[in-house]
Amino acid sequence: MSANEQTPSPRLWTEDGFCENTWMRSEEGAALPETGHVILPLAAFLALDPAVREAALSRLGVEVLPGVGIEDLLPFLDRLPLIALVFPAFNDGRSYSKAELLRARHAYRGDLRATGDVLIDQIAHMLRCGFSSFEITHPTTLARLEAGERGGIPLHYQPAAATAQPGNYAWRRLAG
Repeated sequence: MSANEQTPSPRLWTEDGFCENTWMRSEEGAALPETGHVILPLAAFLALDPAVREAALSRLGVEVLPGVGIEDLLPFLDRLPLIALVFPAFNDGRSYSKAELLRARHAYRGDLRATGDVLIDQIAHMLRCGFSSFEITHPTTLARLEAGERGGIPLHYQPAAATAQPGNYAWRRLAG
């Protein structure tokens, strides 16, 4: 992409295809709108007055940067509808670990969204780690997803947070 080209606005993709993004972003919770779904940075979410946060919790999402822990979110996981984990660069995999922890160890069942530098080669692994939605801006990734391609390989060596299809593990033997 040349310096004159702009990054496309994010499009929301799930396993069912592209869909409308009903979530807006806000950098601070002080001017929280009365209605609608809002994604706040973790610090802004935690800085909310507890009564305001509790009243709005069913329509709040939280964005967590790679270098920030998820421990402060644990008391809210059963009521928090969306957690967005950031991938600032394709080679920064810390959000994969957070996704696995949220799904497997902490049983988070809400929407787990990948944001930032999400590439087609990462989608299959992100799905296996438990991500359920993706904000896509990368032009090649957008084009390949529009064409119905997901990337990835059909066999895996390890279990994952997502339920595996029978026979997809190279190391498992099937009864003859």
